[in-house]
Amino acid sequence: MDLAEIIDSRAVLANVKAQNKKQLLQELAQTMAGLVAMDQRIIFETLLTREKLGSTGIGQGLAIPHGKMAGLTRVYGLFAKLAQPILYDSVDGEPVDLVFVLLAPDHAGADALKALARISRLLREKDTIAKLRGTDTPEGLYAILTEPQAGMGAQAG
Repeated sequence: MDLAEIIDSRAVLANVKAQNKKQLLQELAQTMAGLVAMDQRIIFETLLTREKLGSTGIGQGLAIPHGKMAGLTRVYGLFAKLAQPILYDSVDGEPVDLVFVLLAPDHAGADALKALARISRLLREKDTIAKLRGTDTPEGLYAILTEPQAGMGAQAG
């Protein structure tokens, strides 16, 4: 799965300001609402409900808040680079500065898992993370996220 299939250039944010996890999720839900034409409160509640099951802060300053929603026709992604890291209840206790939101249709089993695995692989690549942290424009971040080799590890592609 190519990231360009789930994220477009309007879904990449740089310099996002939030004081805490709840405020961040509200901000990201508002942006996602415009992209998927759904109520931001429903998106926020979906993300918050998932966080109550366990933090989506995967460590090393990264978080992948995600959820499934009725009414979506495909998987949607949104990437945000925060202006300042925030506490996020991450598994390693470290603050988060890079966030990839993923919303999938409630019936999307394999597609949602493939997208989550793809993003997870991408965010484990130290070179990619360094590039993302060193870039301050949405255009630059989008280019890094959608590079053909991004998240592919040693695989050809």
